[in-house]
Amino acid sequence: MSCAIPTPPSPPVRRLPLAGVLRAGRPSDIWFKPALSVVAAIAPPNLTLLALGRLDLAMYTMAGSLCALYAHNRPYAARAGALVWVVLGMLGGLAVALVAASLTGSAVVLVAVGALLAAAQKVLCDATRIGPPGHVVLTFVSSASLFAPQTFAQVPGHLALAAATGAWAWLVCMAPVLVRPHGPERRATAHALKAAAAYAGAGGAGEGHARVRAAGYAAVHAAWQSLLATDTRSPTRYRLERLVVRAEIALAAPAEADAERLVSWAGSLRGNGPVPEAGLSRAATDELLGVHTARPLWSRLGPLTPLALRTALGCALAGYASLALGIGRPYWALVTAASIYQANLALTWSRAVQRVVGNVVGVLVFAAVAPLAHLGQAALVLCCLAFSFGAELLISRNYWLGSVCVTPMALLITEFAGYRNPGELMTERVVDTVVGALVGFAAAVAVTNRRAGDRVEHALTAADRARERAVRLLAAPDPGPAALESARRALAVALADLRATADAAAGEWWQRALPEERVVLAEQSGHRTLAATVRRQGLLPDRGAGADTENETEDVRP
Repeated sequence: MSCAIPTPPSPPVRRLPLAGVLRAGRPSDIWFKPALSVVAAIAPPNLTLLALGRLDLAMYTMAGSLCALYAHNRPYAARAGALVWVVLGMLGGLAVALVAASLTGSAVVLVAVGALLAAAQKVLCDATRIGPPGHVVLTFVSSASLFAPQTFAQVPGHLALAAATGAWAWLVCMAPVLVRPHGPERRATAHALKAAAAYAGAGGAGEGHARVRAAGYAAVHAAWQSLLATDTRSPTRYRLERLVVRAEIALAAPAEADAERLVSWAGSLRGNGPVPEAGLSRAATDELLGVHTARPLWSRLGPLTPLALRTALGCALAGYASLALGIGRPYWALVTAASIYQANLALTWSRAVQRVVGNVVGVLVFAAVAPLAHLGQAALVLCCLAFSFGAELLISRNYWLGSVCVTPMALLITEFAGYRNPGELMTERVVDTVVGALVGFAAAVAVTNRRAGDRVEHALTAADRARERAVRLLAAPDPGPAALESARRALAVALADLRATADAAAGEWWQRALPEERVVLAEQSGHRTLAATVRRQGLLPDRGAGADTENETEDVRP
């Protein structure tokens, strides 16, 4: 059995990254979908308000329209339900904010309400894995609404506007089902095939190789989640499932995978053409389809407690610091603090740097376009639409690039109710951004996540147990295809969770040394067990006697 090279213990304090924080990556494969959807969701309500001379109500219609940014990676049947919850979540946060604003004018109380809302939105979005843009948009809307002049009698009408535009956003996001009903599942399957091909063609060993493998299993797991999101079965979905099985086989036995064929299959999934056959017999795969391993929602809430505390404390302190400096809009500092919190401290630091750089550049962009936007309210609306499209075009390349468009869009939205001095707006935004980032990061440092190491231990235990179960079934004379496949999937999920947990813990400060060598050894033995399981299932030919077979056998003994 091969052994990993021992690595030195993790230091209690880790260096914060600087290199690559602002480097632009490749755009998302579907960046144009949220970009076009948000424009289609924003334009009709805003143009209607413009025609009615009530552009001052645009903040409330924007709340519902911005829901069009969510759930574009989900199959349409699952997307329908997810978007309903997004709209309800948006309305819930907006209702709390508007009622609070109507009942008190105390900025101290309103900042506290905003901080608690931001923490709740962060936890719920992370636990439900709703995906980009996560809690940031919800927090932006609710925090801004806290400081909008409001009476209690106006609240129902403003919520009705948000609900109506939320329903319109739902229709916009569901409209593509008429053209490409299996588009999200096809994209998820294609991504899994490409990730498996990348691992099969990578070769070698080391940390980079392990990360490519982990990315492959994560892509396969995401593809299964997409395909199993609903109970509806169809010939197209059945063929897609068989292709995902092919990707799993390639990950388990990369040396025998045909990377070129995997890439070719992925390319065939574009458009609405026929789904290619995976080249697997129906008898060999019927028992493999539909086996799903998922973690309940409640089990994902516990690890998010430090993030909730960081968010609540950081947002509150950022808002109060802004008030102490005499800034008229403390919600900008609050939103900045809320937006920087990521899975660990290192990622939070990177996001803070990206936020500050993007907002400062965005303020300069606002200075350049303000004269154009102030030509009339129609120009103001058109500029907002252009920036909303640009934000989705750029944000998947790097967060700071998206912020370059988000910042002027947010500043222009504040002018729907009336123009303001650009210099004053720009100064407040820069000060609040710097204050929010500094105070928010300080809160992240203060609220340590000492349980990150414990979660690595728990993930190791889960991976070991999943592997032991697979080993026992491999040793059984007739384990049953469904039981063996369930064990293999559970082991694959456990290994993916182990890698994600270890990566998250590696970016935390002030904790004991992580068991890095044990993690590597668990991954190596686990993936060899996966390969043996695939062979036992008859999806690959048995190898002849040799060193590799001996190593594999040694690794799968009970």
